[in-house]
Amino acid sequence: MTDAALPRPTARPLAVSNWLLTLCGLIIVMVVVGGITRLTESGLSITEWKPISGAIPPVTEAQWLREFELYKRIPEYQQINRGMSLADFKNIFFWEWVHRQLGRVIGLAALLPLVWFAAKKAIPAGYGWRTGSIFLLVCVQGAIGWWMVASGLTERTDVSHVRLAVHLLTALFIFGWALWTALDLRSAGARPRRVPTLGLWAFAALLLQLLFGAYVAGLDAGYAFNSWPLMGDELYPSAAPWLEPFLRNFVDNPITVQFIHRWWAFVVLVFAVVLARRLRGVSRRHSIFLHSAIGLQILLGIWTLLSGVSLHVAAAHQATAVLVVASFVAGVHRLARVGASASTSLGTSGTEERDYTPLVPSEAEGR
Repeated sequence: MTDAALPRPTARPLAVSNWLLTLCGLIIVMVVVGGITRLTESGLSITEWKPISGAIPPVTEAQWLREFELYKRIPEYQQINRGMSLADFKNIFFWEWVHRQLGRVIGLAALLPLVWFAAKKAIPAGYGWRTGSIFLLVCVQGAIGWWMVASGLTERTDVSHVRLAVHLLTALFIFGWALWTALDLRSAGARPRRVPTLGLWAFAALLLQLLFGAYVAGLDAGYAFNSWPLMGDELYPSAAPWLEPFLRNFVDNPITVQFIHRWWAFVVLVFAVVLARRLRGVSRRHSIFLHSAIGLQILLGIWTLLSGVSLHVAAAHQATAVLVVASFVAGVHRLARVGASASTSLGTSGTEERDYTPLVPSEAEGR
């Protein structure tokens, strides 16, 4: 059966799906800018949270001096950046301001179409709570962002890496939830899909890798060892310090965190290969997407280490993490559709449920 032969969803579910896919695109940009903000140490440059009035950046010299004076009060300036010029401050201020502006844009992009579709009664039955939850999660994410920044304004010279991990994982969860919902809406009849068992295990493995990736970023653990596959001359440096209690090493020890992030990537790769093999006979391009995303991500991770955490390479590594999430979500969703089709076929004496393939509908592919 080819995609061209499959029935397409009606206009209303398709419009809601397109809105959610646009929101996913904005989240990708947000994650990239968030990574640059972190890598340039810009995240603490704005020391106040003004969700509305903060959208207007400083314009006059007096306004810039006020922002700079506020920054001078925090430990990051006093212990690391003392003597920074106003011009240098403007550079780090820029990235944090852009990051917050994108947050506002995403908030509006989540709210305004939701209100419009709800008013037009265009949201299919059963999807009201899902689209509403996406908007609420976007709002919660804004609060988490400030909670993260606040951790570095009084005693620390950087933000809490644990709060950073919560912030990043929440962004990726919103992305995955919005993408899954968009793909559901693009199925014939806008039928929701359940995550198969293999998908649950794959998502769990990926979640753990993303968590340790966030820890690596928050602890600047990428700078600990810039060699691969060995850390220095050993698989794991024997002289590395250990924290007490033991479990703290899996959260607070940069060397342990980098080690786990290095090698858990290959556990995720195994799940990706298994998923791709399942997909190969169903959707070749989903299989290729999954292979390409995980392969590129591992190569970028190694390159990030070898480059000494180059800004451009590290930013590309974080951006590709979102593509890996997208490849897993799209691949698992495709398997879920196949499983639902098989069940429907068995239950209707050979009448197979027909779905609309969400990506590049004009492309035909054999089953």
